[in-house]
Amino acid sequence: MDRSLLQEILEMTLGSKNVYFQPPVNIQMKYPCIVYKRDYASTDHANNLPYRNTKRYSVTVIDQNPDSLIPDKIAKLPLCSFSRFYTADNLNHDVFNLYF
Repeated sequence: MDRSLLQEILEMTLGSKNVYFQPPVNIQMKYPCIVYKRDYASTDHANNLPYRNTKRYSVTVIDQNPDSLIPDKIAKLPLCSFSRFYTADNLNHDVFNLYF
């Protein structure tokens, strides 16, 4: 599938344009936001040939609010699973694995 569709889905889920794909280190992000990147691909084989390849994205919701509802919305996306939570720079990070 086209990554621009994923971008659109994440923007609609967040309710803003603060969705960043593999942002460079010098970008000034606005919170709450979603940062995502490709991190894996699952390939299925039959007769020693690949017949399906699905990309996996690491999707991180970053919010100042520890009780944000945004992670709950991301968790409801198809083929999405929660990976971990951490805090950094006084911001809450919820990380998900999303096959798309």
